[in-house]
Amino acid sequence: MTAFVVEPAFPVRLTGTAFERGLAQAAAGVAHETVFAATIGRVEQARAEGVLDAAALEFLHRQRAFLLESDPHTMAELAGIAEGFDLPEDELFIHQHLSLLRDLSKGAGLDADGCSTFAIGEGPEGPLVVKNRDFSGIHVGIQRVFLHEGPDIETGRMLCVGSAGSPGAYSSGINAAGLALVDTHIGSRRHGIGWLRYFAMTRILATCRSVPEAIAFLRARRHAGGGSVTLADRYGHVASVEFGTDLLGVEEGRRVWRTNHFVSPELSPFNFTDDGDRIDANSFDRFAYLSREVPVGDWTVPRAARLMATHAADGPHCGPLCQHGEKDAARTISSAIFACNMLQLYFLEGNPCEGRWRVYDLTG
Repeated sequence: MTAFVVEPAFPVRLTGTAFERGLAQAAAGVAHETVFAATIGRVEQARAEGVLDAAALEFLHRQRAFLLESDPHTMAELAGIAEGFDLPEDELFIHQHLSLLRDLSKGAGLDADGCSTFAIGEGPEGPLVVKNRDFSGIHVGIQRVFLHEGPDIETGRMLCVGSAGSPGAYSSGINAAGLALVDTHIGSRRHGIGWLRYFAMTRILATCRSVPEAIAFLRARRHAGGGSVTLADRYGHVASVEFGTDLLGVEEGRRVWRTNHFVSPELSPFNFTDDGDRIDANSFDRFAYLSREVPVGDWTVPRAARLMATHAADGPHCGPLCQHGEKDAARTISSAIFACNMLQLYFLEGNPCEGRWRVYDLTG
């Protein structure tokens, strides 16, 4: 890995109502055809694979009605994105549900989606939340760091790592109260009508100021299921939450970590397996590596950056946190480190073993 070099950077600023913030995404400097390929193109592929059958369409109809009532702000942001990029809103809505729909179709056309995360509640630089984002290579180039300000954001403002064409905290974020969160994809055998993980993450950043508040928010709602979030706040609270539908797997402590399988006793029976392992093949290796490394020593931003740049070939017992895929295969497309006390995001697009870090200041 190269030296830890950081340069200041500025986010794409989105202000106004949720709809207006969605509309403003079109001015973020991403070619419309690139957004089309990463969103509508993936929906068209799923349709060709038979994922969008009658049962899936009925599920989407009920899910849309639920979210319009339960989360009108994120739905309004999605509508603004559709108008700004001149894309069909219904297709963008389907895109938000693709990983869930593939689970319902017994893993058809396995999505190239991973991620490794951890959070610590104490250290020389205070609480940190860290994520390697592993996703299809087609999302390289459409990632953006967005600064959201608007009347629905009760916490004042939020800094989100997302992708053009998707609303809110599509990957991770931090708010002005010092609450940060990141997610991982986890295939599940149990889904239902309820909150999408990305939508819940956005509302948490908009309304919650601490990890206990975020957990209470999640416990009070029904979820579509699948995936996890890892959280920390400036008070040192740390947690990981795994998503079922009517139940959650919650782990609280000083240090937590997650990859791409359920580990809680509540959710582990619902890991997606069907004629082989549905879970990303190296999820257990990455989890084992984090289990050895995260509990040991003091964590700083540079040390976290070095850890997330690790490859399996770097030495005995190393885990493949930094992944190099080909074409549309899963690869590490970015790395994010949130410093809760400093209200900063350290962000690197591409593989963390070879890129340059940028720092975004939520207060600036």
